[in-house]
Amino acid sequence: MHDVRELIENGPEAVRRLARRGYPLDLDALRAAHRRRLTALEAVNGLRAELKKASRGPHRAGGPQAADAADPAGEDPRERNRRLRERVQAAEAEAREAGRESERLLLTVPNLPSDDLPDGFSQKEAVEVRRVGPRRGSGPGLGRHHADLGERLGVLDSAAAGKLSGARFSVSRGPGALLERALCSLLLDLHTQEHGYTEYAVPHLVSRETMTGTGQLPKFEEDLFATSVGGREMFLIPTAEVPLTNLVAREVLDERRLPLAMTARTPCYRAEAGSYGRDTRGILRLHQFEKVELVRVCRDEDAAEQLELMLGHVEVCLKRLELSYRVVLLPAGDIGFSARKTYDVEVWLPGSDSYREISSVSDCGTFQGRRAAIRYRTGGARKTAATLNGSGLPIGRTVAALLEQGQQADGSVVLPEALAAYTGFCRLLPGGGTE
Repeated sequence: MHDVRELIENGPEAVRRLARRGYPLDLDALRAAHRRRLTALEAVNGLRAELKKASRGPHRAGGPQAADAADPAGEDPRERNRRLRERVQAAEAEAREAGRESERLLLTVPNLPSDDLPDGFSQKEAVEVRRVGPRRGSGPGLGRHHADLGERLGVLDSAAAGKLSGARFSVSRGPGALLERALCSLLLDLHTQEHGYTEYAVPHLVSRETMTGTGQLPKFEEDLFATSVGGREMFLIPTAEVPLTNLVAREVLDERRLPLAMTARTPCYRAEAGSYGRDTRGILRLHQFEKVELVRVCRDEDAAEQLELMLGHVEVCLKRLELSYRVVLLPAGDIGFSARKTYDVEVWLPGSDSYREISSVSDCGTFQGRRAAIRYRTGGARKTAATLNGSGLPIGRTVAALLEQGQQADGSVVLPEALAAYTGFCRLLPGGGTE
């Protein structure tokens, strides 16, 4: 969320930057809501001062005669104070409503994109930063889609998923299920033992306040799965970014603790509203999938460096898994609501003859920090912290990439050496065998 005073004071600049991401900032509405709140607060302060003065009036010091002399109309001081208290309460209610109106407007305004992003509104305008590795899995007798490979290898069962839950769900079995478990362990070991993240086990159901803190609400409610627990409204998390970031919500951190580095393996639940007809085969776009998430909290002036560091951590995972990929810088109109700068890491998928996103690594600046009230103490001051997040990595998409890039002409799939210690095998064989 933004500081309304900063948006108004830097109005033309804010309008320009938000226009780059296709958002028309209504400055007049913001100014009107802010003025209403300030006017209401001034009224509250004035009435409180009047009530305080009246409560200390001459009737206290000099008795009823002094009160009569001070009030020629002969109004009962107690009645006068009662009326003042009612006016104070009415003014406070107006101030609260004005504050809610201002907040409602601010909660729908996305983050300001960084000026170093390219222009554009789609993946077509993304700028390739680097490409790593050959396009493995392509060539004569290769290029099969992971859905076909998974069925032949006996590790994916789309029919079982459809029977249980319908479209956009998956079932893995035997070596496939073990492969997913092994991936989670490998990734968490990398992030905790080599990259310095602290692992957390977090709830998969969170409150509306928690979802609002990271920017999923109110704008993206249709993409979320909502439920009720004991009469309380709850939401299934779309990513561990939500609970991890909010672990420090409404806290004042010691600057010496920064940066914080957190990771968690959780299921992710997404309605995928608006995506129907896209990626209907396989495990690229599901309503439920597992992911290892990375979150960092730091000073705003350190965020750019932390973004590059986190991107490096994601790339280490892909290199350890011997996967070919590329890194692209997203254009201003294609970054997420809470982000000010995003790198997409795209893995090569020969089954679709294209690079597809496997991780987004984003710098959110102080946007989430202000929404979730994440601050840190520096000297005698308190400042809003910056937050960053990235996938490190999603399990389903990583399995798809391993199957497609590791496919062999004989129908088997060779797995990376790094996984052998976790799975006990290095090749998947047709029919469900391993070696």
